[in-house]
Amino acid sequence: VQLQASGGGLVQPGGSLRLSCTASGSILSIDDMGWYRQAPGKQRELVATRARGGFANYADSVKGRFTISRNNAENMFDLRMNDLKPEDTAIYYCKAIITYYGGHTLVTDEFWGQGTEVTVSS
Repeated sequence: VQLQASGGGLVQPGGSLRLSCTASGSILSIDDMGWYRQAPGKQRELVATRARGGFANYADSVKGRFTISRNNAENMFDLRMNDLKPEDTAIYYCKAIITYYGGHTLVTDEFWGQGTEVTVSS
């Protein structure tokens, strides 16, 4: 099982980006999912999470601007980011708790994507 994050780039303040995280492998289900970010010189922090069938949870700094959503059919989940600010500049990582077919059993484990860079600058 692998997670692949994509969609980062350079955007001007006030602009928008959509990050996507795609899971591949013998997946039964994506349970919890989330986006985290790490700015230069700072610790990784939570941006948004969503439990399967549950409500979304957002960092205060992104509430009202970011939306986490999932596409079960495609084993994907997105982070839509609007009204981006320079302080949103960071490497964004996706994380998911995934249940997959591991040989003759079902296995539930945590996976991280490789990170995608977002730069907000004029």
